[in-house]
Amino acid sequence: MSRLEPGLARIRVKDLRLRTYIGINDDEIRNRQDVVVNVTVHYPAGAAVAGNDIQQALNYRTITKALIGHVEGNRFALLERLTQELLDLVMAHPDVCHAEVEVDKPHALRFADSVSVSLAAHR
Repeated sequence: MSRLEPGLARIRVKDLRLRTYIGINDDEIRNRQDVVVNVTVHYPAGAAVAGNDIQQALNYRTITKALIGHVEGNRFALLERLTQELLDLVMAHPDVCHAEVEVDKPHALRFADSVSVSLAAHR
């Protein structure tokens, strides 16, 4: 979705840096590791734009707090699973019509800055 439909807003949460248990090796199971979450959300913002009313806008702070709580409060074997669970949390908001979530695991591979998994959903 490179171009937005008229009336749709795109909200991006960039480089949300969190710590969680992620992986399958003994060290990964015992120690929290950094993950970096990027989220893009599309929602119909016509009412928010027209009325300049916070009640008509998608509350990205609420969504972000839910993502933080989920990442920091759970354990994950796979980046794919973590990414899907975060995408499900975002899509649980009825106003969201499209979302993309990318989770990076810094230094997961030797000689690489990070490894990431991206998933998207729409309704």
